[in-house]
Order: sequence, then structure tokens, then C-alpha cells
Amino acid sequence: MLELPTPDPRQSHRLRLNTLINLRWLAIVGQSVAVLVVAYHFNFPLPVGICFALIAGSAWLNLFLAFRHPATHRLRPFAAIGIMVFDALQLAGLLYLTGGLTNPFSLLMTVPVVVSATSLPLRMTIVLGALSLGLATLLAFFHLPLPWYSGTELPMPPVYVAGIWIAVVSSITFTGIYAWRVAEEARLLADALAATELVLQREQHLSALDGLAAAAAHELGTPLATIALVAKEMERALSGDERYAEDVRLLRSQSERCREILKRLTSLSSENEVHMAQLPFTSLIEEVIAPHRDFGVTIRLEPGTAKGAEPIGRRNPGVIYGLGNLIENAVDFAREQVTVRWSWDHDRVLLDIFDDGRGFPPEIIDRIGEPYVSRRPGADSGGGLGLGLFIAKTLLERSGATLRFRNAMEHGKGAVVEVAWPRDAFRDPGLLQQMLADRG
Repeated sequence: MLELPTPDPRQSHRLRLNTLINLRWLAIVGQSVAVLVVAYHFNFPLPVGICFALIAGSAWLNLFLAFRHPATHRLRPFAAIGIMVFDALQLAGLLYLTGGLTNPFSLLMTVPVVVSATSLPLRMTIVLGALSLGLATLLAFFHLPLPWYSGTELPMPPVYVAGIWIAVVSSITFTGIYAWRVAEEARLLADALAATELVLQREQHLSALDGLAAAAAHELGTPLATIALVAKEMERALSGDERYAEDVRLLRSQSERCREILKRLTSLSSENEVHMAQLPFTSLIEEVIAPHRDFGVTIRLEPGTAKGAEPIGRRNPGVIYGLGNLIENAVDFAREQVTVRWSWDHDRVLLDIFDDGRGFPPEIIDRIGEPYVSRRPGADSGGGLGLGLFIAKTLLERSGATLRFRNAMEHGKGAVVEVAWPRDAFRDPGLLQQMLADRG
């Protein structure tokens, strides 16, 4: 099986600077409008100068970052968390001046945590969340009065302030965890799809090598024919000279050998083209199983019911890789034997893969085929059940197959992977493309 490079998680945690700058400009506009409306429309007493000093600090940081780095610059995680810490402190300062947690805008303290959860590592999000919770707790006890009509105050009962604190804490915790989970799933899916595309590119590259070899053989044929002709003439001219006769014969024999090699290379492309154009289903199974026979696990083949002619389709590198991955996982987790059973009729082509291991754990069986890294218990030597099965499932579904993962409860042990294709997938590739389009 091809060994895939592990995606670099640091790249997926790099937030684009322009994103933070745009979000901060939006916050600056909102904060400025709120201060102006409260101070000059409602005429509430408010330390406008200090509020605008904090807003100006945020604007100055925006301008500094915009001139210091290009818009496409991606921040390192520590730089991004530093900027978000500044945002949390700046917002806490404004809330301190305008009533603390009694201010209706106190729920905005969740914003830096949500942004961090979607783009930064989990540990940094936890640190920022803890800081925001600490600031919310301080604002519950220490703050200037809530701006209200001149000459009056709007006292808030402690129970109300406690309720606001609980709401802020709950919002930070829930939205942070939710945003992190959604973003992490998106990153895992993107990395898995990138790895899937890499598998297809490598397989297609290997399939094209025979064509390149044939092209090279064709280009080398003419100069080699000239060399062979000259060697033949030299042998005829120097046949009576014992000093050169042996060398000339060797030169001619080696040129003939080169011609034979190029002849085989020239025929390689046409032979493989026929092989790829028409690959019987049983030959496909044998090609997939062959690399996994010598790993101490018996692979048992069980032909099933065959109704109609044997399915014949094109040699699909994606299908071969996907089935090979399923066989590899079965061999990794089997104790002694893996069973491959197949059958076909006029409507479907079926392939079942059984192993005699401990089966899939109940807690992950519903998530098999998603890009998550998990392991079957009791199989230290086995590989992970995550990205590899996701790639296999994706490649096989592209060929029109449907997959089902279950445990062989009727036999009391082992895992089962069921792969089913519609018979049309082996009759006409055009029908398959139409079927996939209808399914999408």
C-alpha cells in the first residue's frame, strides 16, 4: 500500500491576518456607534474619552498590522492568540467603564473564544477561554455604574448579575466547544480529501509509466537501428582481423539485445491497455489480495452465487487501492484467517471481507469511514481505523459502490465489510457517471 504523508496540522491552524483585521474593524465600528448613541442620543453619563481611547488602541493595532504584513499573511498560533488576548482585554475594559456584566453587550466576550476555537489549537483556546471567564468574574464585582439617566442609577439585584455571569460562562463554554468541534471536523475532512486526491494522482502516475516507456522505446528505435547496421558492416569488414573481430561481435550482439528490450517495451503499452480495458472481477480480487498473502494470515477465497456472465470492467486504480486497504486492515486485525466472499447476479456485484479478530468496537462502528483515528481493541500490531478507511470508502464510492461495516455477530467474532456495486457499473462507464450524477 502507498504510504501517505501526514498533513501538517500547523498549516491548518494558521489564521489569515486579513480575517482578524476585518473582524476588528467591524468591532471598532460597532463599539464607536454604541458609545456615540449612548452618550449623545440618550444623554447617559459615560466616560467617552476613555472609551474612545480603548477603541483607538484597537484601531492603531489594526493599522500597524495592516502596514506591517501583507493581507494574505498567515499568523502563527502564538501571534494570533496574542491578538485575541488583546481583543478580550480591550472589550473587558469597555465593559468595566459601562456597567460590567450588567451591560447587555457583555455576551460579546464569547467572540474571541469562538474565533480562537475555529482556527487555533485546542490548548490555546482553553487558555483564552479561561482568561475570558476570569475577566467575566471580575466584571461581576468590579465595574463602574451602568450608564443611565442623569441623576439616577439602575441598581441590579445580585441574582440578576449572577444569572448574567452564568449566561456568559455558558455561552463561552458551549460556543467554544461547538465551534472547535465543527472546525476540527472540517480540517480532518479537508486533510482526508487531500490525501485521497494524492492517492489517485500516484496511482494514475504509475499507470502512465508504461506509456512513457513505450514512447522512449519508439524514440530510441531509430538510432539503435543505425548502430546495429554500422556494427554489422564493421563485422563484415573486420572479420579477418582477430584484433577487432571479438569486440565487433560483442557490439553487434549487445545491440541486438537492446533491440529485443525495446521491442518488449514497445509492446508493453498495448498489452497493458488491453489488460486495463478488460479486467474480470475475479482477476481484480486476485490482484488486490496478492500483496497480502505472506503476512502470517490465511486468506480464504469463497466464490458465491454467480448468475450471468462474470462482470468485466476497466482496471480502476482507485478501486484497487480501496479494496487493498480493506484487505490490509482485515489482515492487520485478524487472528488467523481472512475470508473473501463474492457473488453477482443481473442487478448487483457483491464482495464481503471477513476477519476472525475481535471486530469493531461498538462506540466507533457508526463512525467507520469518517476521517477519525481510532483503533480496534486488542490489536496492538494493527493500524489505525481512520484516514485509511475514509480514503478507501471515498475511492470505492466514486466507482459506484456502497459500503457497510458491521460485526459478524452470527459467527460470534470478527468484523465484516460489505461492498456492493450495481451491475451497470461493470457494463458501461457512461452509465456509472450518470448514476453517480443522479445520486448526487
